[in-house]
Amino acid sequence: MAPSAALHGPKSPATDERETPAFSHREAKRLVQDLFTPKPALYWADFLMTVSIGYGFAAIYLMAPAFSVMQIVAFLVSGLALFRVGIFIHELVHREEPSMIGFHIAWNLLFGVPFLLHSLLYRSHLDHHYPRKFGTPAEGEYLPLASAPIRETVLYLAQIPVVPLLAAFRFLVLVPLSFLYPPSRRWLLEQWSSYTINPYYRRVIPSTEPLGLWAALDLLCLLWLVVVIGLIFKGFIVWTTVGMVYGLSISTIALNWVRTLAAHRFLNTGGNMTYVEQIEDSQTIEGRSLLTLLLFPIGLRYHALHHLFPLMPYHSMGEAHRRLMSALTEDSPYKKGIFPSLWAALRELLRGARVAGKAGQNPMQAWRHPRTATYAR
Repeated sequence: MAPSAALHGPKSPATDERETPAFSHREAKRLVQDLFTPKPALYWADFLMTVSIGYGFAAIYLMAPAFSVMQIVAFLVSGLALFRVGIFIHELVHREEPSMIGFHIAWNLLFGVPFLLHSLLYRSHLDHHYPRKFGTPAEGEYLPLASAPIRETVLYLAQIPVVPLLAAFRFLVLVPLSFLYPPSRRWLLEQWSSYTINPYYRRVIPSTEPLGLWAALDLLCLLWLVVVIGLIFKGFIVWTTVGMVYGLSISTIALNWVRTLAAHRFLNTGGNMTYVEQIEDSQTIEGRSLLTLLLFPIGLRYHALHHLFPLMPYHSMGEAHRRLMSALTEDSPYKKGIFPSLWAALRELLRGARVAGKAGQNPMQAWRHPRTATYAR
């Protein structure tokens, strides 16, 4: 299915929103126009090599002597590799052209289903790119953490250990019930089918949603879980292995959730933001350290660039960023979210949280009770 305006949200008009004295979206796009063509062969090579490393070192981790150097190293390498493989889901949401269909299938079979994270669970990401929803409770990837007390960031991180358990519950209990009692199917898709950081998010299912594919992927994940549980009770998989796999899963989720804290400023308190404000809120991590490369794979360190051009493939982002940095003026909104490292971005977020705590303000109320909030939809 080719990308379309219906899939990626309405295009913002080239008026006040995208053309200002400090920034011209039209001019920015002209600078990078030749970089939008994806290279499927590169996607395949990157994915297959990384997934092989991830599963290969996972096997070493499971078989190595407990707490040995070999096991610790294998755990770290496998966790980082599987984290990178998982991040490809972000590309899948934006790459639905015919040349990438095979890649979608392979990713889901080799990673999405085994990790109970098939690609449609992240299709809610499109709300994050809808101009009227960005930064509000109507989308699932934004929380006002830098405008709320630090305890809200702690609560955000506390969700990490329960994510795999909630996924298992969804597929083992809610998915079968949704087929046995069809009226509950839409409720499941709206309330329990989005991989987001906002636990209060409620998904809107459009008429174009591929419900047949949803059912197939849900059933595949359910079948996978049933097989694994059967192997556990037959004694082919011991509970120690289950605990180790759970720990590995938690590590990959934790890497992503910590990385997400540097994706935006997270200052907005629920109201609609202008296009320029959305770009200023999106952050770029420019550091070239090994840690930056590992924690921001698949182009995620160029997050402002991604919000400028959601359809730009990850392998083009480095070159596009260099061109924009060279051509844009110093007061450009694009340059206002540049940070040298993850730690610098986290310090900025925590500084805002401390100020909010002292002021006694907490805009999370709008997220916890979105139906009664005063933000504009």
